[in-house]
Amino acid sequence: MPVKKTAAGRKPESRTALVRRARRINRELAEVYPYAHPELDFQNPFQLLVATVLSAQTTDLRVNQTTPGLFAKYPTPEDLAAADPEAVEEILRPCGFFRAKTRSVIGLSKALVEEFDGEVPGRLEDLVKLPGVGRKTAFVVLGNAFGRPGITVDTHFQRLVRRWQWTEESEPDKIEAAVGALFPKSEWTMLSHHVIFHGRRICHARKPACGACPIAPLCPAYGEGETDPEKARKLLKYEKGGFPGQRLNPPQSYLDAGGKPAPPLGTG
Repeated sequence: MPVKKTAAGRKPESRTALVRRARRINRELAEVYPYAHPELDFQNPFQLLVATVLSAQTTDLRVNQTTPGLFAKYPTPEDLAAADPEAVEEILRPCGFFRAKTRSVIGLSKALVEEFDGEVPGRLEDLVKLPGVGRKTAFVVLGNAFGRPGITVDTHFQRLVRRWQWTEESEPDKIEAAVGALFPKSEWTMLSHHVIFHGRRICHARKPACGACPIAPLCPAYGEGETDPEKARKLLKYEKGGFPGQRLNPPQSYLDAGGKPAPPLGTG
């Protein structure tokens, strides 16, 4: 169902108009962020799975600064499954909730060894059975490690799609279904990256930089944040503000566009 609420001065939006506006927003964001990517460092599906679990209630930057030490000591599911929990806890301490996250990553590693011969499964129904793995984590892994389309409904995604009035839903699985129905399945993974990049860089939770937003004419929530262009530019984050991104080892396309790698743990 199309969203019924409309901003002041806007006519009620038909389903067809909503689909067109949503897809135009995605096209515009693709031009702004042609280098959009998952902001967790990983070299294989196992590393991405563990990093995504660790990213709960902390920043991707902090995870990226922590996982090099973890994977240097425990490079495979077999290694992590047999690890001493106290040793893992000490490595994961900077990520917060390190005891619970240690249980999750050791538990999922044991499950991979016992049920999947040490390989990360490429099916949603298998991934969500692993300790600490929900649909959001599963879709991150499927979309970025296996090339299988999925929508990642994180806090940024939830905030933006509701601001844009793509849906009124508030539960992640319902948001996933509502937004997924607006786009071809082949676009879901990159759509997630575009929206999350925009949420981190411009459309912030507390004070969106409306005056510097490339999709302002398409946004029903324009005006919730700073509309003065000069003041709005000062709110920009990461590469648009001259600061490094989240990854220590970002894709070359990001570097080519002027993005900067994040510093290792303890150096910034």
